Amino acid sequence: MADKIKVGIMGFGTIGKRVADAVMLQEDMELIGVTGRSYNWRIKSAQGKGYPIYSVDNGSALKENGIKLAGTVEDLLKKVDIIVDTAPKKIGAENKEKYYLPNKVKAIFQGGEKPKVAEVSFVAQCNYDKCINKDYIRVVSCNTTGLARTLNEINKKYGIKEVYATMIRRGADPWDIRHGPINAVVPVLELPSHHGPDVQTVLPDVQIFTTALSVSSTLMHVHTITCECKNTPKVDDVLDLFNKTQRIRIVDNASMVRSTAEIMELAKDLGYERGDMPEICIWKEAIGVHGNKLLYLQAVHQESDVICENIDAIRASMGFKDAEESIELTNKSLGILDK
Repeated sequence: MADKIKVGIMGFGTIGKRVADAVMLQEDMELIGVTGRSYNWRIKSAQGKGYPIYSVDNGSALKENGIKLAGTVEDLLKKVDIIVDTAPKKIGAENKEKYYLPNKVKAIFQGGEKPKVAEVSFVAQCNYDKCINKDYIRVVSCNTTGLARTLNEINKKYGIKEVYATMIRRGADPWDIRHGPINAVVPVLELPSHHGPDVQTVLPDVQIFTTALSVSSTLMHVHTITCECKNTPKVDDVLDLFNKTQRIRIVDNASMVRSTAEIMELAKDLGYERGDMPEICIWKEAIGVHGNKLLYLQAVHQESDVICENIDAIRASMGFKDAEESIELTNKSLGILDK
């Protein structure tokens, strides 16, 4: 086997810890280490898993709490081929200037960063080929990933004139006690919301206008999508299209999956790690056609749908040329089920 890709993770939060676990499952990758700044249960769990931990600062808060350090972030950068930056938004751009450019290290950024942080934005099923050998790739946000996955398939089969979509966003992640709303629906007071322009960083030819609001839920986002097609779609054909597309799952009322809560329970029963749902879920009964307009509802698990994208982005950046093979390798390793 060729030398494994040596991967470091900058940040160990919701996305970072999942990417680290996913890297550990890849036969062609090696997790060199993760970074930590403050002591918390996540970094303690990283030590329990045997992940080498590198400090972003002097590491005093970590050492005082029994965390054994393998070195500093500068030490980590000397050992890796690529860094997956999962730091809070805006910090990734700072890390690029401070660490990655001076050390000539490739990096994968997350959707919280502005598109200009990278050479290209990424969704594996949409534009993998354009990202091969790029030094800096941005994996778009969970919502943008969900939109791009489904719209890309519609565009290939029917052609898209324009899309109108509303993001019904979860108020906070399940662990997050500091954000809300608790008892409100909060609209995003800018039009379009940032999601539409972000989709166009991956699918530049798709005309899309988006709105968004936050609700009192922690489980998933839900999108309501109206897509005017160039060719007339049929419900059964669209259903068949989605059923055949990887990383998309059809759920239905007949099997009593009527809500985001039941989707997340389904994920647990399917055996997905942490009970995550990496697939974009579309309700069968909520696919409709009116003239050339296709309407559907989809649910996006904000903690996990981008994890497989990060793994594929690593391969693309390192020169792995076969998108379908990378997607297949990633799906198999993460247990994303064949349909």
